[in-house]
Amino acid sequence: MTQGPATLLIVDGANVMGSVPDGWWRDRRGAAERLRDQLAATAASGFPGLPGDLEIVLVVEGAARGVRSVPGVTVSEAGGSGDDHIVHLAAEARDRPCVVVTADRGLRLRVTQMGAQTVGPRTVYGPAAD
Repeated sequence: MTQGPATLLIVDGANVMGSVPDGWWRDRRGAAERLRDQLAATAASGFPGLPGDLEIVLVVEGAARGVRSVPGVTVSEAGGSGDDHIVHLAAEARDRPCVVVTADRGLRLRVTQMGAQTVGPRTVYGPAAD
């Protein structure tokens, strides 16, 4: 049996980090590194509602730039707008399953028009992310 391509999970780093009031604003790069590491650790066991093989891309922008990729998580720096970069990545993934993690309503609308599905930050951060 041939398995289809891995699901692309695009994480809106700024939006997901901002969903948890843990002082992320004092050290955006450090917060992005913590999110990246949490994504990498959780990727092996999977995320609620996202079974199967995942390719994870964490999109960072602004002061969070400079975070390196690690096994299991590719970090992609937005040259300008993080939202525009995420829409571009979703558009490139039209031939495979794509899920965008964000609570941003405008971004959700834009990526669903590209054929992507969306989930909220709770998917990767748990119930603490409202």
